[in-house]
Amino acid sequence: MKIGFCGYSYHNYAYNTSHQSRYVSYLFRLQIDGTAQVKVGGKEHPIEKGDLLIVKPNETYELYVGEQQKSGDFHLYCEGGEWIDQRFRHAPTLSKIHLDDTLLDLWHHLIIEERRPLKERNSELNQYLLSALCVSLERSIDRKVSDIHRPYIITRMMRYIEEHATKQGFKVQDVADHCHLSVSRCVHLFKEHLQTTIIEYAQSIRISTAINQMKYTTMTLENIALNCGFGSYSYFHRVFKKQYNISPRAYREKM
Repeated sequence: MKIGFCGYSYHNYAYNTSHQSRYVSYLFRLQIDGTAQVKVGGKEHPIEKGDLLIVKPNETYELYVGEQQKSGDFHLYCEGGEWIDQRFRHAPTLSKIHLDDTLLDLWHHLIIEERRPLKERNSELNQYLLSALCVSLERSIDRKVSDIHRPYIITRMMRYIEEHATKQGFKVQDVADHCHLSVSRCVHLFKEHLQTTIIEYAQSIRISTAINQMKYTTMTLENIALNCGFGSYSYFHRVFKKQYNISPRAYREKM
């Protein structure tokens, strides 16, 4: 994979530009502030915060920012060949995605690395950041597809739980407060639409995180339990054994 350009742009005045992707290149543009208009393949689209635009090989692209508009975006133009093509050739031109911190941090770090003088750049790190960013964008699009038939408030709960489940002191009350709902209403809606409880969903995230740390780190099981939000090893042991019929220690030794 090869990066053509990667950066951040902000316009608070009238602006327009055009671009045509080469036969193996993709342009990714994520609106993170304000509004704009784009035209891709002759079709116009209004753009607002959270909109991900993907311009595919051989497609033409035009950007318009009006006199009264302000527009901020992250953009990436790269040649990825088959690896990127498999992930994005059937992706929609425009998707509304969640602007989570992980995705934005990856893009920001890639921009910083690309700004370094050539002799200071670490090509291995750049490839890692580019791959991680593309996978994160693919996941964000897939989430959007799976969320189409789900009320937004449920998706909002899920994203909050995914980001906070492994933190010490996580409570259902936190999810309810985040969504401006009562605890009872929050619990009922989540169970109704996902057929699982908030605590069960949080536990699945904790368990998944713990398994990864058991596989790829040398941390003690006691530290893993605390690091994944279980509070104590005894609680982690009880939850893990109930799900896998084996203790965390035996599971790790088996791996």
